[in-house]
Amino acid sequence: MGTLYRSGAFRRSNDRGRLVITTIMGMVFGYFIGISSPYVSLTKITLPSSLMSSLDVAFGDDHRRPSIERFFPENLVNPKIYVPTNPRGAESLPPRIVVSESDFYLRRLWGEPSKDLTNKPKYLVTFTVGLSQMNNIDAAVTKFSDDFQILLFHYDDRTSEWDQFEWSKRAIHISVRKQTKWWYAKRFLHPDVVAAYDYIFIWDEDLGVEHFNAEKYIRLVKKHGLEISQPALEPNSGLTWQMTKRRDDREVHKSTDEKPGWCSNPRLPPCAAFVEIMAPVFSREAWRCVWHMIQNDLVHGWGLDFALRRCVEPAHEKIGVVDSQWIVHQFVPSLGNQGESENGKAPWEGVRERCTNEWAMFQDRLANADESYFVQHGKSRVYIYVSGGPLGAEARLLRGLYGELHFLVTICSIQSLHQSYLYSPSNLYFRRML
Repeated sequence: MGTLYRSGAFRRSNDRGRLVITTIMGMVFGYFIGISSPYVSLTKITLPSSLMSSLDVAFGDDHRRPSIERFFPENLVNPKIYVPTNPRGAESLPPRIVVSESDFYLRRLWGEPSKDLTNKPKYLVTFTVGLSQMNNIDAAVTKFSDDFQILLFHYDDRTSEWDQFEWSKRAIHISVRKQTKWWYAKRFLHPDVVAAYDYIFIWDEDLGVEHFNAEKYIRLVKKHGLEISQPALEPNSGLTWQMTKRRDDREVHKSTDEKPGWCSNPRLPPCAAFVEIMAPVFSREAWRCVWHMIQNDLVHGWGLDFALRRCVEPAHEKIGVVDSQWIVHQFVPSLGNQGESENGKAPWEGVRERCTNEWAMFQDRLANADESYFVQHGKSRVYIYVSGGPLGAEARLLRGLYGELHFLVTICSIQSLHQSYLYSPSNLYFRRML
C-alpha cells in the first residue's frame, strides 16, 4: 500500500510540473506573437455608465438599446501611418478611410445607409433669396427636374414660410442675414462639397424663366462644349452687355460686337469669353478654379465676370451664352435694400458704391498677383508712370487690365506701355465705367 501511495503522488507531481512548463511556454509564445503582430491583439471597449444613461434617454427606455460594445485594435490609438498623397491634414489616416468630397444629398436617420438615396441629383441650382421673391422662385424651381438639387440661401433669415411649397421640403436651406450670393458661395460651395454635381447654377432671385427649360439647357451646354455659360437675356429687358443679348438665329453664341472702343481684342471680354455674374452656370472643373478666385471680403463679385476666362482654355470657345433657352432680368432691387443709410446716402447708394470699389480692388489684387508671379519666375517688374507721377486710384484699376494684357503682348519699354495706357481702347472703356 505504501508503494502505491508514493507512486500516485509522484505522478501528480509530474502532472503539475508539465502544466507549469506548458503555461510558461504558452505565455512566451504569446508574447512573441504579440510583439511581432501588434495589430492582432484586440481590446474590448466598455462605455462609461454616464454615457450609457445618455443613450437610454436618447433612444427611450422602451426601445432596445443598440449594441454599443465594439472591438478595436488597441495599438491603433497612435498608428504609424503617413500618406503624403492624402488631403492636407489627413496624412496620418489610411487612404481607404479618407472621404475628401461631399454633397447635399439628404439622408435618413434610420435604415441602411446604402438604401438612403432613391435618386442622386446630377446638378446643383442655388438661389439667393428673400421672402418677397418667393413666388418668383417657386416658378423658377418648376423648371428644374428631380435631377437638379435646389439650394436656397436666405438673406432675410426667413425660411419656415417656404414650407408651403412641397419642393421646399426637399431643398437645402441656408440662412444668414444680409449676405450676398458670392459670400454664400465662398463659404458653402467649396469644390469638394459640390463635387457630386456636373454643373452648378449660381443664380439671382429676380429672373423670369418662362422661356427656359433646364434639361434642354444642359444638353446644349454639353453639345457646344461650354464650361462657363448663362442663358441669354431677353433683348428688351435692359441690357448692360451686348454679349448677353439673345439672338434668335442660333442655339449658342460665344462672341459679339460691342460699342466702338470697348474691346481691345475680339477674343477678350466683354466681346468674348464673358458671361455676367447674374445667372452663371459652371461645370464642376471650372467651378473648382473660379471658387479659388473669389475673394473672402469682396462679397459682390464685381469684376469676377471679366476674370472667369482664366479658368478655362481656350476661353473664347468654352465660355458662351445659350440663346435658345433664355431668361428675363426683372431688376428687383432687393440687394440694395439690405444696405444701411450712412452720411446722408440712401441704403442702395452705399451698396452701389461698395460694388464699384470692390471692382477696383479685385482688379488691383489680380494685377499684383500677376506681377508677383512674373517676378518670382524671373520676369522683369514693370513700373508704370503717367504724366511724371505714379498711378492713382483710377489708374490702378487700369493697371489691373495691363496685368492681363501682359499675356497678349510683349512690353519692350516703359515708353510703349505708356502709349498703351494713353490710347488703349480698353482704357477708354474702364474710364467710362468709372
